[in-house]
Amino acid sequence: MAAVSDRLPAFPWDKLEPYKATAAAHADGIVDLSVGTPVDPVPELIQRALTGAADSPGYPTVWGTPALRDAITGWLRGRLGASAAGHRNVLPVVGSKELVAWLPTQLGLGAGDKVAYPRLAYPTYEVGARLCGAEAVVYDDPTELDPAGVKLLWLNSPSNPTGKVLSKEELIRIVAWAREHGILLFSDECYLELGWEAEPVSVLHDEVCGGSYEGIVAVHSLSKRSNLAGYRAAFIAGDAAVLGELLEIRKHGGMMTAAPVQAAVVAALGDDAHVEEQRGRYAARREALRTALEAHGFRVEHSEASLYLWVTRDEPCWDTVAHLADLGILVAPGDFYGEAGANFVRVAFTATDERVEAAVKRLG
Repeated sequence: MAAVSDRLPAFPWDKLEPYKATAAAHADGIVDLSVGTPVDPVPELIQRALTGAADSPGYPTVWGTPALRDAITGWLRGRLGASAAGHRNVLPVVGSKELVAWLPTQLGLGAGDKVAYPRLAYPTYEVGARLCGAEAVVYDDPTELDPAGVKLLWLNSPSNPTGKVLSKEELIRIVAWAREHGILLFSDECYLELGWEAEPVSVLHDEVCGGSYEGIVAVHSLSKRSNLAGYRAAFIAGDAAVLGELLEIRKHGGMMTAAPVQAAVVAALGDDAHVEEQRGRYAARREALRTALEAHGFRVEHSEASLYLWVTRDEPCWDTVAHLADLGILVAPGDFYGEAGANFVRVAFTATDERVEAAVKRLG
């Protein structure tokens, strides 16, 4: 049983436990800014859709209901500018982390293949490569990679952890390079609707991909934009041939989104008001924390989008983690996301208004 788990890195969050205990000992309690988990209520219209579909005794389909596929394709066309999106271009998944971790395996990758992802990145890209025995390689600019052996290229814009956004021009260049070398490109766009100082663009936008989804797939989640992390609601969209193959594999594996969750996603994608309301909450928390951190001596880099501030005091990240834990504030050390983050910490602004106010007071 240990053979597969031995391929994986140590689970990074376990290293935070001593600092979490320190922060929790603060007289006013911990302010946990280490994980980007939603804390605000699930919008009422989504809850109603979920409960309205609660009487679902039969098995759901892996491809999802026609109503779900209509909702996703409509959102792709209206929100992402993917005018050619149809039902064959979409596939619901059971949360985006599951997809990221198991995608290389489902694509049939293994020893001798390479999976490429940003030098600073969500750890699960590496996990996915390791699970199937492929080689994980990192990049600063993917077009500078040796394309030999690269079978899967991950983009992540807006970035977790840095909040960096790839411009439309950069995406056009990277898509063209990947197609030239026959490399399958997956773009993790789960924070696309959370741009603050930049307007994130999808690889599926007509001007980026030329109206063709050949060789490209985008990953989207409702966890952040609709507070649905607990629902495990996500989908992928793009190349019909790639999604068709994944559909067949996932049918055999029984990887189905629950029927009530499918109904909830239809409601969520059909409503923009709750997204704007949630954006307003995050914008206020972001501004309060950014101002307080800068006044406390931190420098903010990138962070033009997503739910995090990528900050440094030009010291080892664990020294910063310890300093903030003494103030009762828990953050994520930058080296969780790669060696290039060794002097940074990631600060999530997903805490409640009351906890953000407490953090601001302590930083002052």
